[in-house]
This record gives sequence, structure tokens and C-alpha cells, in this order.
Amino acid sequence: MKVTFRVPRFDAATDFTAKYQIYHVEVTPYTTILDALNIIKEEQDGTLAFRRGSQSGIDGSCGMMVNGRNRLASTTRVMGLNTSEVALGPLPGFPVIRDLVVDFDSFFAKDAVMLPYLVTDIAKPEDGKERLQSPKDANRIALAATCNQCGCCTSACPVHWSNGEYYGPSALTRAYRFVEDSRDTAIKARLEIVGSETGVWRCHTIFNCSECPKAIPNGENIQALKRKIMLNKIGLGRIEVKVARTEATI
Repeated sequence: MKVTFRVPRFDAATDFTAKYQIYHVEVTPYTTILDALNIIKEEQDGTLAFRRGSQSGIDGSCGMMVNGRNRLASTTRVMGLNTSEVALGPLPGFPVIRDLVVDFDSFFAKDAVMLPYLVTDIAKPEDGKERLQSPKDANRIALAATCNQCGCCTSACPVHWSNGEYYGPSALTRAYRFVEDSRDTAIKARLEIVGSETGVWRCHTIFNCSECPKAIPNGENIQALKRKIMLNKIGLGRIEVKVARTEATI
């Protein structure tokens, strides 16, 4: 089956607006969007710019807009779209560097503010191995822990489009993942961060962010953080230790 791809061409260093280029690719039932882009780059146009990493949906580098919806190019099969024409685009809400490549500097800076690592005052096990969790506690954060920072959720958020200082669903889900981790003791520090004026209270509960390639309920996670903040204010949060906030330029 031959499929037509409509791809924007843009270079922030020289262009004011994008122009669109048409490519034709022969696909099979197993051809993904990323496979098609690789074919275009290797056989038709080596100047086309896009990101790729694991090529299996693990690292999240291939997030882009596919027929008006944010998807991972490496896990989206072309024939699964049930169309002979595919319109691609860079993730909206981020500055475009070139073609399908966007600037994620601010995105990763916001993630760093969330203290995205385990903080604990619990003594290291005597055997030197990992700190254990019950299956119930592990399941509580299992989905959030699969986030590969593809940016699809934040890109779909209207608040992010209009307020560049808003942390966004991806960073807030990262905070949720550690706030709910039974081994972590920096709850208060993170709740102070996400409870700021650029945090969870900016969420308008539109829930675009919950259409996630990893099926992470980002919108629900943000609402859970709101509840956690209120519970912590009345003394019903878990014990925590003080942690210095990470400063980042956003």
C-alpha cells in the first residue's frame, strides 16, 4: 500500500513559516510512522529532521503530531490509521528547531524542579540491596513510573500553550510518582513545589493530557496531587524530610 506523507519543513535559523513537502512511501501492516520517516530520510530526502532513539517507544524521543493527534512515531503503525494520507507535525506548544524537532530545554528544566529521584532518610538495607516495596505500594506508582518524557501530554495541554511557566502534566506526573512512592520521604518539599502558582492549581481539568501513549492517567494524577496537598495541610500527609529545592531556568 502506498501512503502519502505531508511533512512540514522549517528551519528556525532561516524561515518565518513552514512549507509542506509531500513524500510517498510503500508500507506494510507492520510499518510504523518512524519506519516511514527512516525510509524517507534514507532513500528520498536526507535533509529531513526528526528525532529517534530506541525506535520501540521506550525513550520517548519520537513524539510528534500524527493526523492531528500527539503520538509516538515508533509505536504508531501507518496502516492502523486507516488512511492513505498522513499529515505529520512537530509537537505543538514547543518552539520548533527544525522540521519535526522541537526545543525541549524548558520541558526538562521543569522536570528537574520536581526532584525526580528517590529521597529517603530510611537506612540502607544491611545487605546493601534495594529498599523493598509491597506489591500494593509498587502498583500505586507503576504506571506513572513508565513515563518516558515524550512530551505528548504537556504538548496537548491548553494551559501549557498559554502559560509557559506552568509545570505541565509530564513534570507533575513525575512529582506524583515520587510523592506516592512509599520509600520516599521528601513529600512536603515536592508538594510545596507543585502547590505553587505554576503548579497543580493552574490545571483546568481539560484532561487532554490523559491521552497518553503509555496510558498514564496524567489528569487524574494531578487531581491526586491536589488532594494530597490539602491532606498535608491538615496534618494527614506522611512523614517527610527537608530537601533543598532544585533551581532551574524555565
